[in-house]
Amino acid sequence: MKNFKIALAQFSPHIGNVDSNTQKMIEQANLAKQQQADLIIFPELSTIGYPAEDLVLRPNLQKRTQKAFAQLSEVKDIVMVFGFVHQTEDGHRYNSAAVMKDGQVLGIYNKHNLPNYGVFDEKRYFQEGHQHLVFEYLGHKFGVLICEDVWSLNTVKQLSQLNVETVLVLNASPYEVGKPQHRIQTLNELAKQLHLNIVYVNQVGGQDDLIFDGSSFVSNNSGELVLQAPSFQEAVHFAEYDAEQKQFKTAAAVPALETFAEIYQALVMATRDYVQRSGFPGVILGLSGGIDSALTLAIAVDAIGADKVQAVMMPYTYTSQMSVEDAAEQARRMGVTFGIAEIHPIVNSFMQTLFPFFGNAPADATEENLQARTRGTLLMGLSNKFGNLVLATGNKSEISVGYCTLYGDMVGGFSVLKDVYKTIVFELAKYRNTLEETPVIPERVISRPPSAELRPDQKDQDSLPAYDVLDAILYAYIEEDLSQADIIAKGYESDVVEKVIRLVDRNEYKRRQGAIGPRISSRAFSRERRYPIVNGWTAND
Repeated sequence: MKNFKIALAQFSPHIGNVDSNTQKMIEQANLAKQQQADLIIFPELSTIGYPAEDLVLRPNLQKRTQKAFAQLSEVKDIVMVFGFVHQTEDGHRYNSAAVMKDGQVLGIYNKHNLPNYGVFDEKRYFQEGHQHLVFEYLGHKFGVLICEDVWSLNTVKQLSQLNVETVLVLNASPYEVGKPQHRIQTLNELAKQLHLNIVYVNQVGGQDDLIFDGSSFVSNNSGELVLQAPSFQEAVHFAEYDAEQKQFKTAAAVPALETFAEIYQALVMATRDYVQRSGFPGVILGLSGGIDSALTLAIAVDAIGADKVQAVMMPYTYTSQMSVEDAAEQARRMGVTFGIAEIHPIVNSFMQTLFPFFGNAPADATEENLQARTRGTLLMGLSNKFGNLVLATGNKSEISVGYCTLYGDMVGGFSVLKDVYKTIVFELAKYRNTLEETPVIPERVISRPPSAELRPDQKDQDSLPAYDVLDAILYAYIEEDLSQADIIAKGYESDVVEKVIRLVDRNEYKRRQGAIGPRISSRAFSRERRYPIVNGWTAND
């Protein structure tokens, strides 16, 4: 047996761009060779990216995949293990991995366990494989698994029984809060239990509303973490195996990110990839002087640079001078293009036009929504004129209960905070302010009571419970699927719980029309929580 070095290609594929992905894989393989690596492992479905959704069904995919194999076969003197869509002559389609050396395919593995829950929909596209792939190289016995397979104890045990020493796992595992640490802890225990080395390579990058954190790692057969790649960064990392010690050598430790740092970096990467890969020259958002738009602005600047970000303050009668000042100050601190567009004449014109219809009907939310929709129209006008993507600034708490205006503050192509509860928004704003000597978000934006400023002296808490209470109820109902009675049993007031649940249930129609946004939870709207708009279900039993 010889010493060997494995390269872990923490790779960010461009979904559907097989040519570009293949060229990037070739570059990374050549880089690994320069570092004397003997093998390089890529993520799941690395040639097309994950999830490619119905692109997998395109009739010319097989032709593009064959071209990718031909190009990869030009790479010599290194074993490559990579993911691809395997279409067989009998019409079957698999989520597969190929092992290739010097242009020769040494074996193909078809994924056994197809996830079909949460964000996953693999049974729509693939059939299950049933055979294992084991190969020997440099006197060492390797097995190959793909993502969900490694969470099946029976599947991994079968490799152990085949005397496999190191399991190579190709992954496209989406991020949610705390998941990177959970993966490591669980697979460390599995490695120790079965006395296997586990090389876990994960995709990185933002894809529509999904975030892939990377966080690739190696667990040795004693259940110890010997390599951990930084999260949210594309790079090739290396793990060395000492044949004499029969162990992987321990690399320099990468400290786990603190929770709010982890979330913040996830949102930054997701925003960057969505904007850049969609081809937008920049972004624009309404900067209200409130905390949601303040945090969205900071994330946008960190994602794509201040020179590509435009912020617009659109005051009306009820907008406080403090809000105008704070918006202007944050824009100055962050160096973005900033302008003020008074909306009084537009709103007043709407009111005059509608007066013959409204008559003497008392003012209500209609007049408030006209302000929000005026702002939305202006942002879309600027977007159309200059091509910048509008970022919506609402958070998960507001979107859950419908405390937002269709075609108003919900306007936008990407909703950065869509899966972020308001209580977390505050923590993320505080975290961002610790990154520089001069806080980029003015302190009173964080400390003052939140307000939509659509009527005199308005506060969010006039219409909603305190955010710590609201978010706790929402978490119990949305993430934990608890009934109304179960939530009340936790100690929350029954009328408050009933109101919150009623608001969540009746505002599904709004959420269906809102922009997509990056997923950080285990129960994000749209991909995971899919409720019919019209239904007769009640949560009170």
